[in-house]
Amino acid sequence: MHTAQDVTQLIGNTPLLHLKQVSEQTGCTILGKAEFLNPGGSVKDRTALGIIRAAEEAGELQPGGRIVEGTAGNTGIGLTLLANALGYQSTVVMPITQSKEKIDSLELLGADLHLVGATSYSDPNHYIHTAERLAQKLAAKEPHGAIWARQFDNPANMAIHARTTGREIWQQTGGKVDGFICAVGTGGTLAGVSTALKDKNPSVRIGIADPAGASLCSYFKHGDLAPSDGGSIVEGVGINHVTGNVAEAKVDSAFTITDEEALPYIFDLLRHEGLCLGGSSGINIAGAVKLARELGPGHTIVTILCDYGNRYQSKLFNPVFLENKGLPVPEWLKI
Repeated sequence: MHTAQDVTQLIGNTPLLHLKQVSEQTGCTILGKAEFLNPGGSVKDRTALGIIRAAEEAGELQPGGRIVEGTAGNTGIGLTLLANALGYQSTVVMPITQSKEKIDSLELLGADLHLVGATSYSDPNHYIHTAERLAQKLAAKEPHGAIWARQFDNPANMAIHARTTGREIWQQTGGKVDGFICAVGTGGTLAGVSTALKDKNPSVRIGIADPAGASLCSYFKHGDLAPSDGGSIVEGVGINHVTGNVAEAKVDSAFTITDEEALPYIFDLLRHEGLCLGGSSGINIAGAVKLARELGPGHTIVTILCDYGNRYQSKLFNPVFLENKGLPVPEWLKI
């Protein structure tokens, strides 16, 4: 019997899950990588582990040191869990607009949490820039030093996804994967997986599913950062600048996905397949359906099931919130 020695050994090696309804709709085999099964409940546990291990190997992270990060929540949760397990401290800077459940989770885990106003990346008060300044300040006064995790531009982010997520997908499909698609928060998953799969087979088609209001669909299609119309309630994905990780992604197809398209997939998965997942999984599944239609029936497409839906219960599964936003409300949620 294999015994995990610590929480780090519970990260990764997540199964692929056959998504029944969308596979039947498209005539393709659509598979979701069950990243919600990681100990911190999301794909970002991999990113957190990759960043910590790289900082340890470089001698930047000292025993008892502090890890500072700007995050929409999930990377902060992963970093805090790992900091607790490995003898570090964790400071998280997060936009105050993120779900109450993620804020509560970070407080429960004991993160030093700093909530800041939501603003554009070009604003010096953006949560990423705030985290960088805070890391510099803490590095000067903390007894064991502090590092800025900088997940958006840190090559350790895409590296762990190339080394683990991408390789796992290749092995789990026996090399019979025709397409991979996901949304982008930092670009680490897309860059790492696309690199790993293209190394094995350059004809694997890589797609990006971009929420409404984000700019990367336009970037990969036209080379400019023109945001698409509208906006999205989905947290943690959809950006308007090219990160260090995004710059390394190998993308063939780009789609803009509206909340109106994405949310029904989330509701159907819960109602008919027993899966309660977050909004980014809805964006990803909608993207997988579009990629399936582009490739045609008989292909195998993999996407990422990023995190659990209970992390967004007060928004995604709140009929009043959805109605106020003019978004679809499933019959079984209506009061």
